[in-house]
Amino acid sequence: MNRIVLGAIVLAVVALLLRTSVFVVDQRQFAIVFEFGQIHKVIAEPGLHFKWPMVQNVETLDRRILTIDSGAPDRVQTSEKKNLLIDYFVKWRVTDPKAYWISFQGSERAAEERMSTLVRDAMNQAVNRRTVTQITSHAREEAMEEIRVAVQERVKDLGVTIVDVRLRHVDFVPEIMTASVYPRMMAERRRVANEQRSIGGAEAEKIKADADRQREVLLAEAYRAAQQVKGEGDARAAAIYAKAFGANPEFYAFYRSLDAYKQSFKSRADTIIVDPSSEFFKYMKNSGGAAAAAR
Repeated sequence: MNRIVLGAIVLAVVALLLRTSVFVVDQRQFAIVFEFGQIHKVIAEPGLHFKWPMVQNVETLDRRILTIDSGAPDRVQTSEKKNLLIDYFVKWRVTDPKAYWISFQGSERAAEERMSTLVRDAMNQAVNRRTVTQITSHAREEAMEEIRVAVQERVKDLGVTIVDVRLRHVDFVPEIMTASVYPRMMAERRRVANEQRSIGGAEAEKIKADADRQREVLLAEAYRAAQQVKGEGDARAAAIYAKAFGANPEFYAFYRSLDAYKQSFKSRADTIIVDPSSEFFKYMKNSGGAAAAAR
């Protein structure tokens, strides 16, 4: 019985020793092994590791890329003495666990506060050298890289690396928006509207002129076609008249005289003054007409 109890005690002691001397390092972590309160070694390889129980202890650090969010935007002044509200975020990671622990005692909050202060200072310097247009458009990438390099230079001994700095939102302060930006935006919109109206008016005149030209061309072509048809009709009529006149000249002359009488006396109110001896009345005076006169 005593041997069983002794064996159980030995097993419990061995299990306790194993539990306190074995630890696992995750692939997302750095492990720092302390010996009597001093940094003994840094472990970066994931897996199962050993330490001396009661003598050494282990602390872990996150080795992933972390994010610092500015939260409320900061007021920054440009080279034009105009205030902007800028918020940002920073991507960073621990690259030297020993230096990081010495600098911040492993506190991410302390590290983020220190880096946020450095980012604000570098951002002020970068924005102070640029105009609003540069910060909001073509020089924005350049400014962000300048901020990243400046902050990295100042944290290179703290065991961290600044992966990226992004200016997320760049806005005018409310008083600038009210005093100058909105009126300028309205003026710009009016200018664009007037420009579009001018372009539209020019296009309308162009379309109208083209329509008038097409109208004139169509009318000219229609008139030409009508005159051609009329000319052909007149030619055919003249040919018919000539043929009829050649077949019976006396009847043709008589028919034309009747048509002339009809056109001359359409209304009872019509009055015509002609010499009675005129050829116009030859068929009225003599039913034989010219043939009788000739005989």
